[in-house]
Amino acid sequence: MRLNRLLLGGAALTAVLSAGAVTASVLQDAPRDARPVQSGDPIGDALRATSPAPSAAPVEAPPAASPAPASPVPVTPPPVIVVAQDAAVEEAAQAEAEEEAPVAEKAIDQPEVPARRQRRKFAVVQAIDKVTAETMKFEVEVGGRPVRFNRTLIVAARACEVSTPDELTQDSIAYLDVSLAPRNQGEPRQIFRGWMFASSPAVSGLQNPSYDAWVVGCKD
Repeated sequence: MRLNRLLLGGAALTAVLSAGAVTASVLQDAPRDARPVQSGDPIGDALRATSPAPSAAPVEAPPAASPAPASPVPVTPPPVIVVAQDAAVEEAAQAEAEEEAPVAEKAIDQPEVPARRQRRKFAVVQAIDKVTAETMKFEVEVGGRPVRFNRTLIVAARACEVSTPDELTQDSIAYLDVSLAPRNQGEPRQIFRGWMFASSPAVSGLQNPSYDAWVVGCKD
C-alpha cells in the first residue's frame, strides 16, 4: 500500500515537472516586446549634444561679362592668300602630271571569224613496245585501213589537222582509234579513242602496260 502511494506521488511529480518544462519552452519561443536601448556612451552623447549645426554651402557670385548682342554679329572670313608661281614651276608640274597619267592599252585586233584548221590525209604516229623495246614511227591514212604495229597494236585514224597561224601554239591534232588484238587471234579490244595532241604526248597519248603511242604530226 505504501509502495503504491510512493509510485503515485513520483508519477504526479514527474507530470508537474514535464508541464513546467513545456510551459517554459513555449514562453521562450514566443516573441517578446521591444525595449528602448539604454545609452552606454556618455562621451558620444555629450559630443553630439554640443556639435554645431551644419553651415550653409557658400554661394559663388556669377562672373562679370558683357550681355549678349541683340542681333547676330557677321563674321568675315580671312582673305585667301594666293602664292605666285613661276612659269617654269607650272610647266614642270604639268609635265609631271602628264607622265603620271595612265596610258590606255591598245586593243589587240582579233579576227572576226577564226580561221578553220587545215586537214591532212595522213597521221604520223609513233609507238613503242614496252616488252621488246621496239619503237617505230609510221603513217596511218585518215579514213583508210588501220595499221598494225608488232602484230597486236592496231591504230586507225579518223581525222588529222594542223593548227591555224592565228593560234598561240602550232600543233598537230589527230583523232585515233587504238585496239589491242590478243595473240590467240581473238577479237580486238579497244583501249583508246579520242584526240591526241603532238604538243602534249604525255597528257593525250596512249599509256598501256604493253604499249605507248602518240601522234607526231599530220601530212598530205
